[in-house]
Amino acid sequence: PLAGPVESKNEAAMSELVPEPRQKPVVPMKPMGINASLLGYIGIDTIIEQMRKKTMKTGFDFNIMVVGQSGLGKSTLVNTLFKSQVSRKSSGWNREEKIPKTVEIKAIGHVIEEGGVKMKLTVIDTPGFGDQINNENCWEPIEKYINEQYEKFLKEEVNIARKKRIPDTRVHCCLYFISPTGHSLRPLDLEFMKHLSKVVNIIPVIAKADTMTLEEKTEFKQRVRKELEVNGIEFYPQKEFDEDLEDKTENDKIRQESMPFAVVGSDKEYQVNGKRVLGRKTPWGIIEVENLNHCEFALLRDFVIRTHLQDLKEVTHNIHYETYRAKRLNDNGGLPPMTVETEENHESNL
Repeated sequence: PLAGPVESKNEAAMSELVPEPRQKPVVPMKPMGINASLLGYIGIDTIIEQMRKKTMKTGFDFNIMVVGQSGLGKSTLVNTLFKSQVSRKSSGWNREEKIPKTVEIKAIGHVIEEGGVKMKLTVIDTPGFGDQINNENCWEPIEKYINEQYEKFLKEEVNIARKKRIPDTRVHCCLYFISPTGHSLRPLDLEFMKHLSKVVNIIPVIAKADTMTLEEKTEFKQRVRKELEVNGIEFYPQKEFDEDLEDKTENDKIRQESMPFAVVGSDKEYQVNGKRVLGRKTPWGIIEVENLNHCEFALLRDFVIRTHLQDLKEVTHNIHYETYRAKRLNDNGGLPPMTVETEENHESNL
């Protein structure tokens, strides 16, 4: 008999706690002729597909520079990265040629297509770097080349009748090859990275990592990271350019664990357990290039091509190129640099 009043009391208490649902505002009548489905799905998400189609039609540029002493396997590594003969070796460069007395810069272009996507890949090689007895300021021609590409892009950009799509020769990524000494970085390594990290995305790699034991490799990687930090050298991905927490977490892991990537390159195939693998044959077995237990080549490839390629291009455009552009315009009193076209127009007006 008490159940009724208790329940009613509870109901009264609940009605005090829970506010009455607010009445929905009256929706004004939609204009005649508008399809009801328009008020639902708009289709903004199709922009991703539109961008994909456009990129597939036009393709994109990617310019990668390799720097390091002769004999560190730069050409082989680039061939391995892109699974095709894209290095100077396959472009008429002769092994018997003497080491150039100064740094020569050779750019070799290729078009690589995969899954309908075209990439115009340019490999910029720097034979002669660090091979002389006196290597003082041997990084200067490389810095000059990088800045020349920014200048070329800037001049195209400020043209009155500029091209719809400016050819992009700017260096998006510089792989810097460190000799696998197991000791410390050479003064030349530090000097190069100190100067060039301000103008280009540098990714340090330890070449021919199969010459070191696992313990030596781990110690050397830690030592290199420490030396770069002590000398204030920022390599890619730079901390200050992490855009959000997810980027920061992912990139911190790369900076603290993977860098510099200890790699082995090879464009030779071998049979291992019934599978064809890229590798280097040694008296004690085959070092598999894509096996993470053997080296970090797969990590480097995934980093440069599969996760950070677009970001490398964006940092080049938004940070390094913008820095160059701002300085150039500032030095020129805020005026864009005169191009050949504007100079000719200027002369004809006089």
